[in-house]
Amino acid sequence: MASLADRVRDHGRIAAGLLFNLLVSICIVFLNKWIYVHHGFPNMSLTLVHFVVTWLGLYICQKLDIFAPKSLPPSKLLLLALSFCGFVVFTNLSLQTNTIGTYQLAKAMTTPVIIAIQTLWYQKSFSTRIQLTLIPITLGVILNSYYDVKFNFLGMVFAALGVLVTSLYQVWVGAKQHELQVNSMQLLYYQAPMSSAMLLVAVPCFEPVLGEGGIFGPWSVSALLMVLLSGVIAFMVNLSIYWIIGNTSPVTYNMFGHFKFCITLFGGCVLFKDPLSVNQECVASLRRRDFQELLSKVTEEDHYAASEGHHPADPGQKLRENRRKGVEEVKNQLIFNWFYEFLKG
Repeated sequence: MASLADRVRDHGRIAAGLLFNLLVSICIVFLNKWIYVHHGFPNMSLTLVHFVVTWLGLYICQKLDIFAPKSLPPSKLLLLALSFCGFVVFTNLSLQTNTIGTYQLAKAMTTPVIIAIQTLWYQKSFSTRIQLTLIPITLGVILNSYYDVKFNFLGMVFAALGVLVTSLYQVWVGAKQHELQVNSMQLLYYQAPMSSAMLLVAVPCFEPVLGEGGIFGPWSVSALLMVLLSGVIAFMVNLSIYWIIGNTSPVTYNMFGHFKFCITLFGGCVLFKDPLSVNQECVASLRRRDFQELLSKVTEEDHYAASEGHHPADPGQKLRENRRKGVEEVKNQLIFNWFYEFLKG
């Protein structure tokens, strides 16, 4: 009974983490778009601010004994730091050059790409049923791109690069936490300053530093406050991403991302007057339904894979294992169904 209570408590923690990530992720998308549209703050400079504030936030947490730093070899974090830079830079460039609807729909391709990476390089297998559920997601992205009245080639290049780098980043986040035996704060504490140093070198090559439009240019107080707020929220987003992937998986995190899509798509239509065609509305509805089906199959297969590693010695133990699997699956479905009904209104 105690183990059942522990599992319920764990699911409650995961649900709270997902909800927190939902709120801050939606805030960061709309806030960054507002900064680009109304203040014209440079993209890479904003990303650098995000990294610096993230590291400062973790430094404060460390001083408050919220977590204990763990010494890590920089060589083990180099690729992760590079992918972190690419992840934020390319997704922000995609947001800057595309409508919010196209930006969010392109991010949906992260799930198929992650599954491809885990299949090809990490020998993780996914059933034909899961692979088939990815077809509507891919078709939805293609349909949206075709019917987006603000479609532009450069924006789609940034979106494609963002999807590729984001997929690698999310897979490596989970892999590095297990490989180095660290939690989300310990990993991000070392990786954020490395990414900051990389961008500090790159920013002067691509953007002005002083004068009009530069990071140290004559910005208004309101613009600076918005940028600072964006940095604080980015810290929360980065930390919650690491926590979710470390406690679940990259695929689970991306499944939850389909929820955020529906809110940001219609939010972009309301706040920034991004046009929303009938086809895009159909795609949004399709993705909400497809999320339910894909999540159900991923959950089912995760439990099956976990049980296979135990090899129960007798029928009674196997029956208890199957019952435990059933309870886990029902609880997972209850958590995500609650989120689905919450967003559906």
